[in-house]
Amino acid sequence: MRDYDAIVIGGGHAGIEASLALAREGFDTVLITQSLDAIGRLSCNPSIGGLAKGNLVREIDALGGEMGHLADSTMVQMRMLNRRRGPAVQAPRAQADKFSYSRLAKETLERERHLSLFMDTVVDLIVEDGSVAGVVTERGWRISSKVVVLTTGTFMDGRIFIGEYDAPCGRLSEKAAIGLGDSLRRLGFNTGRMKTGTPARVRRSSLDLDEMEVQDGDDPMLPFSFETDRIERPSLPCYVTYTNDRTHEIIRSNISRSPLYGGKIVGRGPRYCPSIEDKVVRFPDRERHQIFVEPEGVGTEEMYLNGLSSSLPEEVQHDFIHSIPGLRHAEIMRPAYAVEYDYLDPLDLYPSLESKILSNLFIAGQTNGTSGYEEAAAQGLIAGINAAERLKGEKPFILSRTEAYIGVLIDDLVTKGTKEPYRMFTSRAEYRLSLRHGTADQRLTPKGYAVGLAGRERMERLEAKSARIRSAKDILKRTRIGEKSAYDALKEPERDILSLDVPELSGYPVSILSEVELDIRYSGYIERQDRELEKARKAENMEIPADFDYDSVDGISSESKEKFKAVRPLSIGQAGRISGVRVSDVAVLAVAVRSSRRG
Repeated sequence: MRDYDAIVIGGGHAGIEASLALAREGFDTVLITQSLDAIGRLSCNPSIGGLAKGNLVREIDALGGEMGHLADSTMVQMRMLNRRRGPAVQAPRAQADKFSYSRLAKETLERERHLSLFMDTVVDLIVEDGSVAGVVTERGWRISSKVVVLTTGTFMDGRIFIGEYDAPCGRLSEKAAIGLGDSLRRLGFNTGRMKTGTPARVRRSSLDLDEMEVQDGDDPMLPFSFETDRIERPSLPCYVTYTNDRTHEIIRSNISRSPLYGGKIVGRGPRYCPSIEDKVVRFPDRERHQIFVEPEGVGTEEMYLNGLSSSLPEEVQHDFIHSIPGLRHAEIMRPAYAVEYDYLDPLDLYPSLESKILSNLFIAGQTNGTSGYEEAAAQGLIAGINAAERLKGEKPFILSRTEAYIGVLIDDLVTKGTKEPYRMFTSRAEYRLSLRHGTADQRLTPKGYAVGLAGRERMERLEAKSARIRSAKDILKRTRIGEKSAYDALKEPERDILSLDVPELSGYPVSILSEVELDIRYSGYIERQDRELEKARKAENMEIPADFDYDSVDGISSESKEKFKAVRPLSIGQAGRISGVRVSDVAVLAVAVRSSRRG
């Protein structure tokens, strides 16, 4: 087996972005995965995007990543969520053709120059002088490289549970990656167990769809990628139904058979996406829970029961599913199940996603304790970029939480850690009004261009878009609406740009006019937020040396010192976000850092 510049372990959404980033920057890369047929699999919900998650996808695309292109090419429904609410919490979500998405992801990797695919299981790392130097596979291959990106998802010592049944798998009928977890623990990595789950799949022709609410998508379907002009694909409807008292009674009477409540599962599950048995136990007063019945794709009868994930025995699943309107005759094609797996403590990572324990090792995705395809892909892209920056001898590429949801995601992980599967929400971003999904290209494409992922054509698109936004604003400023300019008139909540009588704007696309309207309508809030951003940037710019001696600083509490030493923050801003650290201790630290620089 030949040597490579880079090895990426795992073919999920993090592995796809990491390997493409490295290969597209010209480095010979191999992606090693247990199954070439499972690359990019949408193993749970066949959807991309959602609240805050859609922002992540657009940011991935703006930087030069692939997820937005894959979603645009395979979506079967698209909806803009929260249209009636403010722009800071609006986000695109698409149902994807599950099988087409995976196939296209594999084809994209296969076409990439400098990228090889290899089917095997990594069981150990090769370490030389405190740095990763390659991997060892289950079949005995020793493959060397200068950097390694680890993206094992739910497969590292994974175990699935269906009632009394359990098996070593990362997904149903897909074997777990056994051995690597023990190797990492021997190397000093801190690991834990987490749990996720997925609902049953049912056959469409066995459903009583007329008993459910129809949920159509938007027309036209809007793209995720800033490079996609329009989506021309068939749109499929989703459906909505609800659980009832009978459903809940079946679950309650069998709760002792749930491995989640019987003690077999010890890992923490996602608080914001609980199993149906967890919902019934935690919310006993709720009369019903909403279930979304969603197509898995164009060429399949399988439908996904969003909101019904479970680890109860299959016969119990049959009973409670058949108690739900529209599902009384449902033919269950795949059962619901839970997965428990090893994750690595993200506090052991730098903001570049490089390991503090083993240099040249970058870690991304669910391996870091996150949930969701979008969170995984975002980390994979940043890990791949930083692995490439390391190979080029450049400084790490780090996005702050003031400029991207990706920055919020990674900062939360490496500064605060997580004890349950981390999921991105708009509420996690302090500056979400500036992080709207429609502005991702303006914020990030120049950065993607600078590192070599976003091409010249992308920059030309962005420059043309920015020019049209400026032009439209100038037109609005010189057009009078009564006693004020059209620009000022748009600040009134009852006005919208499409209803204004401004003939000069007739040739502008709706996407441009929408961004112009939002910029103007919320200009006061954004200006106020910009002032706060400037303060935050000053704190981020006050760097802390990697070898700073916290024990030598008088006036910092022992508890804060221990937390500073555990996280090793790179800036005063990051130090202030460590959970449980006193504000006064951060102030003392800032003085000490300034003094050390002068010294």
